[in-house]
Amino acid sequence: MSRSLGWYYAGHMSQMLQIQVEQVGPSTSKATARSHEVFIDRPTAKGGADRGPAGGEYLLIAWGGCFMSHLLAAIRARDAQISDVKISASGTLDGSPERFTALTLTISAIHTDPPLLRKLAEIAERSCQVSSTLRQTVPLSLVFEEPVR
Repeated sequence: MSRSLGWYYAGHMSQMLQIQVEQVGPSTSKATARSHEVFIDRPTAKGGADRGPAGGEYLLIAWGGCFMSHLLAAIRARDAQISDVKISASGTLDGSPERFTALTLTISAIHTDPPLLRKLAEIAERSCQVSSTLRQTVPLSLVFEEPVR
């Protein structure tokens, strides 16, 4: 039996996220999430107009953004002395059809406690819905740059 409020599982109500995508040019689409709009397009080298990132790039943006949101929340919750956090997301494409075969987040920040940053990054990685989804199908790696003091 389907319920309009979602399925109830182990004390947790499932949640549905939804976006809309519409064509706005020969190769360009516009996505809307809540009140936010972004363009999706192919690079000119692949026949696009380069009006926005491609879908695979948005996957990296989604992962990096989700991870960053959870990492910043963990830093704030512990009042940790970590600032100027930067994340670089990269992915290796291979196969036919082409797909991501490995994904890496590189994390840098101003801090003096590398073990604390690693602990908070592990919390963020476990909490991030995108990480939880991706790790089912592709190897995920976290890389830490040397701390800036």
